[in-house]
Amino acid sequence: MADTLGMAAQLAGNAVRFGWYSSINWLMGLEARRHSPAPRYTPERPVPTQAELSADLRKLFLDDAEAVREGLYPPAESGVSLARHMADLRAMFADLPSTVHRRRSEDIHSAAAQPGASDLPDYYTQDFHFQTDGYLSGDSARLYDVQVETLFYGSAGPMRRVGLKPIAQFMRARDQRNTELLDVACGTGRFLRDIRLAYPAMRLKGLDLSQAYLDEANRHLRGLRPAELIKGNAEAIALPDASQDIVTSVFLYHELPGEVRRRVTAEISRVLKPGGLFVFIDSLQMGDRPGWDGLLEAFPVRFHEPYYAHYANDDLAGMFDDAGLDVVETRHAFLSKVMTLRKRG
Repeated sequence: MADTLGMAAQLAGNAVRFGWYSSINWLMGLEARRHSPAPRYTPERPVPTQAELSADLRKLFLDDAEAVREGLYPPAESGVSLARHMADLRAMFADLPSTVHRRRSEDIHSAAAQPGASDLPDYYTQDFHFQTDGYLSGDSARLYDVQVETLFYGSAGPMRRVGLKPIAQFMRARDQRNTELLDVACGTGRFLRDIRLAYPAMRLKGLDLSQAYLDEANRHLRGLRPAELIKGNAEAIALPDASQDIVTSVFLYHELPGEVRRRVTAEISRVLKPGGLFVFIDSLQMGDRPGWDGLLEAFPVRFHEPYYAHYANDDLAGMFDDAGLDVVETRHAFLSKVMTLRKRG
């Protein structure tokens, strides 16, 4: 039975989020320019018009709502109170001057000063996006989601939820109680929460290098059946061979050096069962939408993303093929690329 009411609620929620985060984005831009006026970067490659961006964003929101109507997943629930959200916004604005200062001075070292940073890979202990403390503090974990939603005008959640569609197809005629799913680089647990709402009995695991982000993920899952959260490096996943039915990865690969990307892929393939599902979500790549390539060119200039240019031109299909993962489908959802893959064998 079609969930028309759920579809309407999802569509309305997406519209409200877009309006709210668009306003926050505009205010953040004004405040950033007040602290440090800087010339805008002009890409050499083409960029979409505002009308094209708006049309594609509307399509993302509509597709998200239609998936709810079709019963592929329930309406989204943030799990964050209004009081917490407003406190996070205030903290984000308070943190902006230091972020602007780091961007202006190209200072990416606050993460390396955090306790335990010396035990982590060098490529990880830097200030991605110039955010304070990188991914290594409780303050960073608390602000991450509101920062990302502000950057993407409220579309980060709908882009993630596109990954629930191949999971729903894979789960037809399967017992979720006997299904093992690992989310690699689970961060603050937003996608794990989406999966848990859709599959209350599935056996969920989340892997991340940051204990602070795992703690935040645990808070986001509060009130739901818990997931097993594992602190560890995706280059050496501490799980047995062929132990997972599904592995997911959301916006991880563009923050990995090329050789690390391949080691992580090999590990994902190792822990997947033959015939298992890998759902990959990350940024568009060059040529995916040629008229949008200028956005991908500008992104690592505006934000500290040292491995993004390599990612944007990397041969993902070849990398996955080398690891024994076959591409079943590739789709584009606003600024994201969603690939559905199956483990050979």
